[in-house]
Order: sequence, then C-alpha cells, then structure tokens
Amino acid sequence: MSARKDLFSRALGVPDRLHMAAHSHHLWPDVTLDAQVDAWRDAAVLADHKWDKVLGEVYPAAQGLVARELKLPSPETVVFAPNTHSLLAVLLSAVDRSGPVRVLATDGEFHSFRRQAQRWVEAGEIELTLVGSEGPDLAERFLAAAREGGHDLIFASHVFFKTGLVFDRVFELADLARPEGPWVVVDGYHGFRAVSTDLSAVADRIFYLAGGYKYAMAGEGAAFLHAPPGFGPRPVLTGWYAEFGDLEGPPGGVGYVRDAGRFLGATFDPSGLYRFVAAGTMLEREGLTTTAMARHVARLKSVLLARIALGEAGPLKDAVVLNPPGTGPSARFLALRHEKASAWKQALAEKGVVVDVRDDVLRVGLSIYHDEAHVEAFRAACAALEP
Repeated sequence: MSARKDLFSRALGVPDRLHMAAHSHHLWPDVTLDAQVDAWRDAAVLADHKWDKVLGEVYPAAQGLVARELKLPSPETVVFAPNTHSLLAVLLSAVDRSGPVRVLATDGEFHSFRRQAQRWVEAGEIELTLVGSEGPDLAERFLAAAREGGHDLIFASHVFFKTGLVFDRVFELADLARPEGPWVVVDGYHGFRAVSTDLSAVADRIFYLAGGYKYAMAGEGAAFLHAPPGFGPRPVLTGWYAEFGDLEGPPGGVGYVRDAGRFLGATFDPSGLYRFVAAGTMLEREGLTTTAMARHVARLKSVLLARIALGEAGPLKDAVVLNPPGTGPSARFLALRHEKASAWKQALAEKGVVVDVRDDVLRVGLSIYHDEAHVEAFRAACAALEP
C-alpha cells in the first residue's frame, strides 16, 4: 500500500514538523475533527437526551469495532473508560481475596501499571513478583513463573512499550486462567491495531486492555477492557453506570450487569468514543487492516534500518536496535538504545523532528501517513547529530 497522507491532511499540515512518534501520540485523522464536532453538536442539540445516542449508538459501535478487530465472540465483553489506569483499578478491586493480591508481572510494563503496582505494594494491597522483560528467553521464563502457581493475577504486555519486543506467546497464559484465579490480563496498548490479534480461542479466559491513543488513532478518552464472562462479577470499586441493564446480585445488595458493563464507572466525556468510532470506521471503509498497515510500516522500518547500518543516519549507527526485524510479529516502532538517546531527542526536537525517549531508548514510530520521503528527511536530520 502507499502512504495515506490524504487521511491526515490537517495534522500533516502543521508547518516545520516531522512527526516520527506515531507509537506515542498517533496523529489524528481528519475524520476525528468531524467526530469531535458531532459530539459537541449532540451535547448542544440533544442536551439531556445525548446519552440516548451515546449509549444507544456510539458506545455499541465502539464495542463492535473492538470485537471485530480482536475476533471476539461478542461485543458485550468490551467496556470503555477514560483511561486504562481506571480500568486496572476497578479490575483489581474485583479480585476476591482477603489478603494482599498476589501479582506476577514483568519489569517492562507501562507506567499506568508500574506506578500503581508499586504504590499497592507500599500499601500492602498486593504482593508483586517481577520477571525481566528483556532477553530472547522471556517467554520461557515468564510462562515458567506463571505455571509455578501461587498468583491471583498475571499481567503482561503483548508488545513492550520501551523495547518494542513482542511477547508472542503471551496468550498461552490463558491455559492457566480460572474464574476463581488466577486471572490473566494482557496489556495490548502497543499491540492493538499494530499487531494482528485474534482472541477468539482465548476470549473466554483472558482480560485484554488497550485504547484509542496509539494505533487506533482516536486520541485519549477511549480506553477499553475485554472482560471474559464469569471473571470478576462484583468489582468493589464501582460506579452507577454498572447498574444499567439486567442486574444480578444479593437481595437488597448492590447489583451489577451481567456483561462487561460490570466494570463501568460513572459519567464520562463521550467525545473520545466519537473519535474512536470515526477512526475505526475509516480504517474499515478504506480497507486498512492491521496486517496491511503493519506491512507498510515494516517496509519503511527496513529502509531506515538499512540507512542507519550504512552510517547514513549519523551516530544512530552506534545504537543497539532492541527490536530488529525477525520472523515473528513486529512493533510499529524502532527502539534504539544508546547513552545519548535523550540528547539526540532534544537535538532533533530543535529541528522540528518529533521522537521520544524512554530512559536510554530512542523510539521512532511509523504509521500509514509516512512514506520514503519522511524516512529520508529523518535520516538527514539524524546525520547532522553530534556523535
């Protein structure tokens, strides 16, 4: 496929900017502006009745997009929230355990999990065991630790946010999952619409957490959780939206809906869902499947890596590529480790080139709005960096 700059004319029209950070803040396609205006117009025109449209049309459309992308048996297993942190907090509150929740995770999880998990440890609410996320034997080490048992919740990323490494065997953890525990939670934020993901065989046993900010191209406010039926029927942290529908619970007690809505909170800004639906519908309409987009990005990554290896991108040749192309799934960004990564990022920013850094790793994210000209412009900018 060719680059689809036409779908991002407004964002690409910003002068003096070369955006090479699609993995971090994906540029918004043009259709999301119309969606944002629609959200405002519905609020103004429909007023109190806007929720009839939000919950009756927009929300189900967003659930359907997720279900089709992930091959879920039912869209009713998908629940949305403003961010993944709130979903994570509600999810942990649903674990039925009198003592600290025993959690197994990796040391490469995103900050929404890392920071909260550290605070839960301090508060005595969880006992946390971490497995190193780097190295070719990650899958074997993590699966072995999980199979040892003794955990209430197992949490791991499909694609690691810093290194871009793909944990392609993460879904094997579904074999361990039980409604009474352990629960398996896969962080799919850097995998959703980046790596083709088919959950049809494991949807009845795993949780899957992701959102619209990255490759779904919708921005903030549209995080989601796939929640398998029978797992966590009564979260302790609960909002009044979780009682809309067919309820179950003890007589006179707090009732919960039977579907994924049991994890809902309270009133939210629906504009993120409008954008999520608009961007997802655009991708489906244009035939921009995850496989097709990943193939386009992989080609550009190969071009860039070849130029780096030849020394044509300045000091980037001295960086270690943490996620080189291989035979398996690949992240939609390059992770380049070097002690001067932060200095390079700053120098590039002064030239109007947008990348980002995580510790000593420079991340370069590509998408369908990039072409060879963008890669060449980035290479030239890097060639001028000081060693």
